[in-house]
Amino acid sequence: MDSTVKRKGGLGFWICNFAFTLERFSFYSVKWLIVQFLIASVVDGGLGVAKENGATYQSFFVAFTYLAPLFGSYISDHFVGAKYLVPIGMALISLGYFFGFRSSNLTDVAIMIALASIGTGLFKPQTNSITGKLFSDPKDLDMAFSTQYSMVNLGSFIGTTSVGLIAGARGYRICFLVCSIVMLVNAVMFFLGWGPLGEAGAKPFKDSAEAAASKETIKTAEPSRPLTKIEKQRVLAIIAVSLFSSVFWIFWYLAYLPVYDHWGAMNDAKEFINMNWKLFGFTIPTSFFDSENGLLCILLGPVLGLLWARDAKRPGGGLSIFKHTALGMGILGLAFVVSAFAEITRAGRPASLLWVVVFGFCLSLGEMTFSPLGNSFISKFAPGKLLSAMMAVWTFAIFIAGLSYGTLYNIISKMPFAAASFGIAALLIILATVLWGMDKKLNSLITNDQVEETA
Repeated sequence: MDSTVKRKGGLGFWICNFAFTLERFSFYSVKWLIVQFLIASVVDGGLGVAKENGATYQSFFVAFTYLAPLFGSYISDHFVGAKYLVPIGMALISLGYFFGFRSSNLTDVAIMIALASIGTGLFKPQTNSITGKLFSDPKDLDMAFSTQYSMVNLGSFIGTTSVGLIAGARGYRICFLVCSIVMLVNAVMFFLGWGPLGEAGAKPFKDSAEAAASKETIKTAEPSRPLTKIEKQRVLAIIAVSLFSSVFWIFWYLAYLPVYDHWGAMNDAKEFINMNWKLFGFTIPTSFFDSENGLLCILLGPVLGLLWARDAKRPGGGLSIFKHTALGMGILGLAFVVSAFAEITRAGRPASLLWVVVFGFCLSLGEMTFSPLGNSFISKFAPGKLLSAMMAVWTFAIFIAGLSYGTLYNIISKMPFAAASFGIAALLIILATVLWGMDKKLNSLITNDQVEETA
């Protein structure tokens, strides 16, 4: 591949971006749909199961679509080139959502989740890793993954907005079919357009890393050499920041459930938030809370990207990924402070929808403070032969969060709302402070490499 094209990412970069846009269109739409579809009565086009099942099955959907990349990344690291796995994964996701369209019980929904999870395992870390391989200059990666993050959120915004309106007009089932068709089209388009990817993802990443090492004569050791000391330290640093990000994602995903349940139309008790606002004659669906996140992430991406670029020019290089993660956790804690004050100040009356808007802004700002930089951080510092595996570790943090937040919400929802919100806020702010204080030690794990890398 031409070095200039590779340095700038080229058309291949935008092919990966568009693939993510359509995949996230479907993912975030289905994430919202699962809760609504399961809990809605049969007369209203749902399955009519207990409310707790909505939170649990949504959390399973999130969890296992972030667990499967661990196994998918092993395949692309050792056996099959990543770009060949991507369209197969898309096709499996499409089949899964078709099961959602045809589902008549919880077993069908479980099959949908299983197929979508396996497909995501073959799609997500591979596409991220291909993107990282399209750039030869590590300095380009922050901007590349920030751009990709904006494209991801463009898909989320369009998906949840359109699906929310379609569900209101035609019911929930047809929305699963829409998502299935979108993913099938995505698979065909990626397959037909993967030429510009060149050699990125054409071979297992382990083989690519070994070939590069041999060509550049960086080491004289055998290709199967063990990890060096600095590589082990960097793996440890990636695992450490992933653990803290897992806490962030537990409460980030949990934050959506009060909007669907305690604040929204699913709530059988007295209305907490006035959700009956109209937009062009339509009652605003709860999916628009997801849409707000997508829109804000698109708008905040360039602004924060410029801010981080300016920050990086400071003496010392600006905030590390560890401080970014700590800052994101602290802002998420403030979001729960907002929800607590919404409860305290409403005095028994429905609170203004503006509380939801402010709550959503804090969620999005916290997310955008650190999440787009995670993939860039891993692309820069992960050992080459473990690139997809380290990408999967980052997503494994969300598996832990996904497996936890549904059950945790079912417990917390039985507690006084304001007290629970203040408790979550306190936990997040304390952990953010701890991580901020650990920054110097954690940063030393990835920067103490001058001797070894120049030897």
